[in-house]
Amino acid sequence: MPVVRLAHEEDHDGWRAGARALAAGGVAADLVSWRVGDQPGDLFGGKAMPPEPASQPFPVPKRFLDLSRQAICHSDGERFSLLYALLLRLRAEPKAIDDEADALVRRLALMAKDVRRDMHKMHAFVRFREVTAEGAEPRYVAWFEPDHHIVRANAGFFVRRFANMAWSILTPELSIHWDGNTLTESPGAVRADAPGGDPVEEVWKTYYASIFNPARVKTRAMLKEMPKKYWKNMPETGLVAPLLAGARARVDAMLEKAADGR
Repeated sequence: MPVVRLAHEEDHDGWRAGARALAAGGVAADLVSWRVGDQPGDLFGGKAMPPEPASQPFPVPKRFLDLSRQAICHSDGERFSLLYALLLRLRAEPKAIDDEADALVRRLALMAKDVRRDMHKMHAFVRFREVTAEGAEPRYVAWFEPDHHIVRANAGFFVRRFANMAWSILTPELSIHWDGNTLTESPGAVRADAPGGDPVEEVWKTYYASIFNPARVKTRAMLKEMPKKYWKNMPETGLVAPLLAGARARVDAMLEKAADGR
């Protein structure tokens, strides 16, 4: 059984090189073992694949490349094999990826959608807290728990958005750090490694409370966009329960005031 070793969970370049070499040799998807890092192999081992394709590359639709870059970040352990199976099909049927009713295409598309959603949640719900030591330059740290392997893929967003800040984002699998010039990585962390709060949070809570509109509260829609799993890491969510509890009274007061003004 051929074995392909990948550098990390979303090693698209490594997967692509191994997949092309295997596909050039016509190796069936169910005969390949995909392993990440030092992950143990099968009991009887297997032949390691070379890091570069064994023959000339063959064209694949751009849509597949986009799909594979996203789906490979999913937490599903079968993603490498599923992507390779679709790659094999595309060699003979380049338009197969356009069949959205196909079970394999649909499964991978849903995986890519899950990854995009997880990346969006990271964009929206990361909250930095200041951990600056006395006399040192300001530094900010955030804790986040993604559902999929999205931290590396999302790093560029935070570098661009917070280019002038020194920051770290800690997650259980991987941590990333930006010093204003260079992005570095370190092993995963635990929640206790991240700070619990800072003075800026009180300003943020005051702002959040001031813009809360009780007349426009839609609890189900709010929970869909901001699931409770993220609440423990966001300072403003501590205000949600009391704000919701007082929403009805505030709406009644607003209506009464409007009626008095007529």
